[in-house]
Amino acid sequence: MRRQAQRFLPSPAMVVALIALAMSLGGSAYALVITGKSIKDGTVTAKDIRNHSLTGNDMRHDGLGGGSIKESSLGLVPSSALTYGGQRFAVVTGGGHLERGRGVSSAARTGEGRYQVIFNGDVRTCAYFATLGDHSAGNPPQNSQISVASLGSNVNGVAVRTENGANGNELNRDFHLIVLC
Repeated sequence: MRRQAQRFLPSPAMVVALIALAMSLGGSAYALVITGKSIKDGTVTAKDIRNHSLTGNDMRHDGLGGGSIKESSLGLVPSSALTYGGQRFAVVTGGGHLERGRGVSSAARTGEGRYQVIFNGDVRTCAYFATLGDHSAGNPPQNSQISVASLGSNVNGVAVRTENGANGNELNRDFHLIVLC
């Protein structure tokens, strides 16, 4: 009977093999579950993080630090309207001369107090903001008004109208125009 019981007992080599198998399977399964608590501060570097895997949701916004991304290390956001690529503006003199700008093809005075500013792309779905102001360091004009609209004859254009606020007569004025898309 004792001989029969020994026949069903595994050999010492089999016991070692089964323990090694269980450890290897259990160890790899454990290694797949890594939490923030198991990572020491400052031990994860840029080479440990896959490109484009972090988002704004991964940042801490509670002001406690730890886990936040240094904003000064971030580049421009291509789809943002406020980045270099989406920002268009023009500073135009009362005579219709483009003093300075970004993304502007041309500017012209088409009549007394009427201007058209042409940008380097379609601006029909954009927002236009204009203000009267000197093209250099002078003071803005008193008692004047400005209005803007899409230029019907060109999808890249903005029509600008400046006038005397006291009587509504169109009057040539310097202005600043911003287009946000």
